[in-house]
Amino acid sequence: MSTPTLNISEIFHSIQGESSYAGWPCTFIRLAGCGHGCRHCDTAYAEHPGREMNIEEIIERVVELGAPLVEITGGEPLLQEEVYPLMEKLCNRWKERVLLETGGFLSVAKADPRVHKIIDLKPPSTGVSDKNNPENIALALKQKDHANRLIELKIVVADREDYLWARELLTRTGLPDACTVMMGVAFGMLEPVNLANWILEDRLNVRMQLQLHKYIWDPGRRGV
Repeated sequence: MSTPTLNISEIFHSIQGESSYAGWPCTFIRLAGCGHGCRHCDTAYAEHPGREMNIEEIIERVVELGAPLVEITGGEPLLQEEVYPLMEKLCNRWKERVLLETGGFLSVAKADPRVHKIIDLKPPSTGVSDKNNPENIALALKQKDHANRLIELKIVVADREDYLWARELLTRTGLPDACTVMMGVAFGMLEPVNLANWILEDRLNVRMQLQLHKYIWDPGRRGV
């Protein structure tokens, strides 16, 4: 019987650029494949097939790189069924220091409960806001009465329309009371000062972020 594998775009060591873990050294496992067609995707190269690796090979590479955090990302990592046993084995070794970043098109319900889940909510400028999975919002809202909150949401806005869409969603659902909501700007498409002013004017209960890795390195560079 052949050993199950995952299609890996790249595995690299860098600084966590987004989420509530921004700034920490992190080893990234980027899975190949997505197909959802977000207009301002910054990892379109992950659409192409990568290298087939089994779980033990992946973990061995993560150990070699060494970092206090490990993140599974994509592409869309939840498209590959073997990502679930990978998450389990990573959690067995790194405990609460395993992150999953997903485009939000697929439910995170099957992900290992120890994984910290970072879910993108796609605004209108992406062209795929109608593909946001409502189950992820429901799962985030269920955290409201629990101290251990392992789902956070991320919204990257490119213009005023995106911001108003996000404000309406957050106000209507009460998501900021149930989980951390990170809001940032699409690099090069909206000045950070504009978003900061909108958040302050509306007293919006979100945490502003910048795509840190794009300010440290060339924004088009891979492997960071």
